[in-house]
Amino acid sequence: MDGINWVLMILIGGVAGLLASRITNTTHSVAGNVVLGILGAVGMNALLQSAFGVHLGGFIGQFVTAMLGAAGIILVFQFIRNNRT
Repeated sequence: MDGINWVLMILIGGVAGLLASRITNTTHSVAGNVVLGILGAVGMNALLQSAFGVHLGGFIGQFVTAMLGAAGIILVFQFIRNNRT
């Protein structure tokens, strides 16, 4: 991935984190949702690329990948947080 795609993936991941937090109905801070969204987007892109050899290009493909990754990581984080208390 070249530099502009990484920047685009980070920006899309931040927005996806905010939207995924609304969909999953979690109670994290805005900054936490953005960070989890970015981590989810990067992680899902890496998973798709390494496991399946797939790269969803373009804005829509990156946004779908970021939403799936962000929602997944937010749900996992919420599950861990709820089980700790």
